[in-house]
Amino acid sequence: MKAIISSSNAPQAIGTYSQAVKAGSTVFLSGQIGLDPASMQLVDGIEAQIHQVFRNLSAVCQAAGGTMNDIVKLNVFLTDLAHFPKVNEIMAEYFQQPYPARAAVGVAALPRGALVEADAVMAMD
Repeated sequence: MKAIISSSNAPQAIGTYSQAVKAGSTVFLSGQIGLDPASMQLVDGIEAQIHQVFRNLSAVCQAAGGTMNDIVKLNVFLTDLAHFPKVNEIMAEYFQQPYPARAAVGVAALPRGALVEADAVMAMD
């Protein structure tokens, strides 16, 4: 059995996907880029985009009945891996130990010219 999760506090899907899908006690969160959910415009600069990505993920976590601390796996995609230290720095503002498992991947491009995107998997008890 699966349930579709959505939040008006995160950008609405811009394609054929859901913000998140809950299957049993696992929630699969779609990738979020630094779109402001009110304007659907990309925020400016890498730091602002990283913060917005985590705020967007947090909103979807809340809609699923959890928090960022329920994330067990995080995937981060960067168009420039030189920004990875900034991701680590900002990530510490949104997550507490024990941190989720994580992958960071350098990519050639992201939707709408974004500099960073992240998706996640939550485990709900």
